[in-house]
Amino acid sequence: MGVFALTGGATGIGAALKGQLLAQGEEVISVDIREGDIVADLSTTEGRQAAVDGIRERAPEGLDGFIPCAGLPPVARPLSLIASVNYFAVVDTVAGLRDLIALKRGSVVIVSSNSAPMASAGDPFVQACLAGDEAAARAEVETRDGHTAYAGSKRAITMWMRRNVVDYAAAGVRLNAVAPGITMTPLAEQVFADAELGQAMKDFGEMTPWGGTAQPDQIASVIRFLLGPDAGFVCGAVYFVDGGTDAMLRNDDF
Repeated sequence: MGVFALTGGATGIGAALKGQLLAQGEEVISVDIREGDIVADLSTTEGRQAAVDGIRERAPEGLDGFIPCAGLPPVARPLSLIASVNYFAVVDTVAGLRDLIALKRGSVVIVSSNSAPMASAGDPFVQACLAGDEAAARAEVETRDGHTAYAGSKRAITMWMRRNVVDYAAAGVRLNAVAPGITMTPLAEQVFADAELGQAMKDFGEMTPWGGTAQPDQIASVIRFLLGPDAGFVCGAVYFVDGGTDAMLRNDDF
């Protein structure tokens, strides 16, 4: 039996992954803002530390895997929360648990998005995130729209993952990411219901080559593969789980 920890375990992809891991006999430590083994607000440094401390207390002998799954959608307000939760909370919790994961030569799976490539690597918001300047990132993103804030946060965290693969691998930790397309979670339903972004979201979903939208279990299954021994030599990969949308939009890039 392995020991895994995740954030955002109460709903959506996190809840689906938690259920799959429990079904295969694993121990799962869940962090969420309302319901979980550890209740913590990851938009704050205090909440992130509480999450790390709580996981360390429950898994002193190490983690087989960690999945920072908590995230906020483009309709979250203020937009600065997207920067804090989607980027800085991920970096802080992964870094805070690195030694525990290394004890078991474990795996971290980041939840990116197929919208990440839509943001420029040179965007000032993305660069503020990568520089570790949360105040600047929060200020910059408040001048944007929800899509830019969301896509930028996912571009930044995916770049952070890729930049840290070598260092983490040397320490005994595999870093990878999944990049879902539109997935029917409570957060996605908020976007569908939004007057500004809802129709565009529906139109984009209808363009998916494979047809339709993903279910949380479909994303969770890929994460579970990346956590397990069958992916034991996979480091630095970004798995697009989006029904072919990324290939449709960027068919010469890989």
